Amino acid sequence: MTKHNKKLAEILEEKGLGLNQKYGGSSNSDEVTEREQLPYEPTSRAKKLMDLYYQTLASTSTEWTYWYTRKYDEMEGEIQIVRRAHALANAFKHVTTSIYPGEILVGGKANYMRGSYPMPWLNQSFFAAQKDQFSDKAKGNAQREADKQAVLGEGGGNVTKDMPGIISLAGKFGVRVEEVAGLNRITDYWEGKTVFDLGEKYSARVPEFKTKNDIGRTLTARPDSAYTIPVGREVVNYYYPLAWGWDKIVDYCEQRADEVAGHAGGDGLRGMDRLYYYESVIILVKGIQTWIENYAKEARRLMNITPDEKQRAEFEAIAERCQWIAHKQPRTFVEAAQLTYLTHIALVNEEVASGVSPGRLGQVLYPWYEQDIAAGRTNDKEVLELLECMRVKFTCMDLFVSGSSTSVLSGNTFNNLTVGGLTRDGKPACNRLEWLILHAAETLQSPQPTLSILWDEKLPEDFVLKAAEVVKTGTGYPAWMNNQVGIKFLMKQYGPEGMTEEEARAIAIGGCLETSPCCWKELTLNGKKYEIPGGAGNSTSIGVHFISNPKILSLVLDNGYDYKYDLQLFPPHNKKLDTYEELWETFCEYYKYCINTLLRCCNIQHDIHRKINIPLLQSTLKPDCLVTGYEHANMGYRYNATYNIETSGTINMVNSLAALKKLVYEEKKYTLDEMKDALRHNFGFYTPAESNNYSMGEQIKKDNMEQYDEIHSDCLLAPKYGNDEGYCEAILKQYEEWLCPTCRSFESTFGLPMYA
Repeated sequence: MTKHNKKLAEILEEKGLGLNQKYGGSSNSDEVTEREQLPYEPTSRAKKLMDLYYQTLASTSTEWTYWYTRKYDEMEGEIQIVRRAHALANAFKHVTTSIYPGEILVGGKANYMRGSYPMPWLNQSFFAAQKDQFSDKAKGNAQREADKQAVLGEGGGNVTKDMPGIISLAGKFGVRVEEVAGLNRITDYWEGKTVFDLGEKYSARVPEFKTKNDIGRTLTARPDSAYTIPVGREVVNYYYPLAWGWDKIVDYCEQRADEVAGHAGGDGLRGMDRLYYYESVIILVKGIQTWIENYAKEARRLMNITPDEKQRAEFEAIAERCQWIAHKQPRTFVEAAQLTYLTHIALVNEEVASGVSPGRLGQVLYPWYEQDIAAGRTNDKEVLELLECMRVKFTCMDLFVSGSSTSVLSGNTFNNLTVGGLTRDGKPACNRLEWLILHAAETLQSPQPTLSILWDEKLPEDFVLKAAEVVKTGTGYPAWMNNQVGIKFLMKQYGPEGMTEEEARAIAIGGCLETSPCCWKELTLNGKKYEIPGGAGNSTSIGVHFISNPKILSLVLDNGYDYKYDLQLFPPHNKKLDTYEELWETFCEYYKYCINTLLRCCNIQHDIHRKINIPLLQSTLKPDCLVTGYEHANMGYRYNATYNIETSGTINMVNSLAALKKLVYEEKKYTLDEMKDALRHNFGFYTPAESNNYSMGEQIKKDNMEQYDEIHSDCLLAPKYGNDEGYCEAILKQYEEWLCPTCRSFESTFGLPMYA
């Protein structure tokens, strides 16, 4: 590359096109203004905690990993679900608890403010591949220059380089040198035992197994549905801890274990498993109770060494709260908030989980808010401060995915909090607490939890306008969801499992955008009855991950051949593609081939996961596992048809099809071969990999490649989706009307229809 090479933005400006708000049009840049600054500030307490977060580096610990593995090894020979319960309980009992001055809510995934744990029982290939390197670094680290410091990535807090006493894992997490030897021993223990190892072993029986791996290597889709983040994209149900308390859950399981012991209950396949499930819940819940009590112990320890009288009183209050909620139903709003948060942390410590979402938390916690306000035990100012602190705590959650270095995610845990929607009887469900949740997102603009509003025509105008005001902050939330469309989807997808319109109104969003099946549960607080919504379905966004629609189209154009990786990825179709109809039909054929190849292997992965890594706490909280005695693997959730087929790059695909349809098949300005040649030469531009720049406007033109200028300009000028012209919209409609029933023709691990 030479200095005079022009960038795409410059070339477009010369052509009178420009990278503006309308393809081929013009736009006055003065019309684009900075986001509006709203006159809100967080409370001093929340600001101090958020500032502490900003100064904190992402850290990983082997503590949880060690105690889990140690007990798992000790329990060899035990029934698997009981063995896992012992391992989880042991980790909860022994993990170090930390409390930071100024916190109202306490708890975290690790003893670091931004901490996480590797879970190599899913996949330890990343650690196995780096094992020798870690050891070498650990030996030589002390001799390294003292000025070697972590360089923060764009997101902030990433340990991108080694530093004294710290080794960088995948440019994200820092691990202490003294923990490396233990991590390597744990890595050795799990070799051949992980979901990944067993999944690959049995997936090899699928005839397209090699193609499955090549699909992942070429970034055509993600082939690792069950051994990276197998749990999540769902809504938590906090009902049992909030309504019963942990002691009552244990008592109930003790009673049910006695009742079902030795009885098949008319189900010869699953009935006998109920005893082992109840035994496992008892073991796990007692471990969680010890974990919560350990926060009470830590608060008392800090109380006894803190000279500041106000802080000492706060530690004392934390100790009292944690001791109570370790056993009983919460009495106050702050106790209920603390219990829901610790329950949430317990879920994301049970399994590598992304998108475990609190759902309609403002409606879940409203009974305590209403009664505390009425009794004068709190006020909106104190509640707002607590909600800001909760935002800090959710932001502190980190996620360690132990796949490959590229699979160690950058930490976003997608905790989606939903507001709005309707009650069971169709009335507006929003309340004053939800208004405060929206306001807290304005005063403390943190990444988590993300927000979604279930927009419905019945919602009051002032509430809708408050949600719109939050959008003006520029944080990207709340996302706006059409409540009625979501209800219709739930009834269609889960109708065969008993979903009704009344129950569908409990809808909430899990993860990024997943429409999750929920239910209503009746809760009694101080003699008054309330109905609260909560999750009632299995994890979603598991099944087939992230099919790249543009990549499938490129494979159609190139007869199944991947020129970037020099690989015949899909079987050749050997069609001339003389008509747009033939192009479209071939695209559909390749798409189904891709789904089938991935799904067969992913179903095996999920089956192995449900057999050895049972999500036990998840199976305790969600209806109707506790009542029936059937956990996740035995389809104990009320709704199990949650597995789906995820697509990506849809609009890029639509715009590409529009350009092909317009320029090749209708106007016949270019032949298909000419279009393919231009694509293979990237229209004369350096590829992002060559230029090391992935910004569209910064793409650089090679010298002497003017022969592609006209075809490139024509492709840019071709119809684009989003301009309300109908051309691209018709292509998208054809795609979606084909995709949705096609996805439903495939079945998940549970033998239920999938969805797009």
